[in-house]
Amino acid sequence: MIATYPINRRIKDMLANERPQERLEALGVEALSDREVIAMILRSGPPGVDVVSMSGDLIHEAGSLSNLMRWSAEDFQKIRGIGKVKSLQLISVMDFAKRVLAAEGAEDVYFDNCEAVAQHFRPLLVGEEIERFWVLCLDRKNRLLKRAEVTKGTATNCLAHPREVFRKAIRLSASGIIAVHNHPSGDPAPSRADIQVTRQLRESAKVIGIDLLDHIVVGHKKHDPQGLGYYSFNEAGLI
Repeated sequence: MIATYPINRRIKDMLANERPQERLEALGVEALSDREVIAMILRSGPPGVDVVSMSGDLIHEAGSLSNLMRWSAEDFQKIRGIGKVKSLQLISVMDFAKRVLAAEGAEDVYFDNCEAVAQHFRPLLVGEEIERFWVLCLDRKNRLLKRAEVTKGTATNCLAHPREVFRKAIRLSASGIIAVHNHPSGDPAPSRADIQVTRQLRESAKVIGIDLLDHIVVGHKKHDPQGLGYYSFNEAGLI
């Protein structure tokens, strides 16, 4: 339940030792709790609602900070005290975090194993609820030339045609590609459609002359019976 007070408590109305801003200045951002960080963004709650408590309620409703990345503006507005402007601020912050994570180490990346590929994609897939399909275009040393999204599907279906997968690789004169897609369910075990697409890509690669190095399905470790959080067709001996 949201804590209530007789007056609207903005950050500036709190006691000095309660204020996230003062704690940040004195102790550094690492000293702030998750709800205090969000309180610094929201700055104030509605009349009768403490902003830090409101931020804690927001995290409680989402279940975790990472789950907030799934939320839309409408979801945020269901929390008392968060209107249109604050909800737009929050989705902008969440998207900013996604972009920073996705851009981190984007240059001079070498993909020599499937674990490196899975690690590269995990930040992009935080909160993702639909299947997305990418192609990694690589040079002879497995250095990333370009990461290109090929298709974006529904919550349960994402189709990728070999023509679209190899188009970018041909333009870049890539030596090899790695196909990657996610399973929103978290279980990376390949479906029949995944196996069929892999076979089509494998045959197309032979004709085009660009190596299909792997097809990796990215999920979540906690939903993977193998505990890896990904499935590699190459490791499984299917490429």
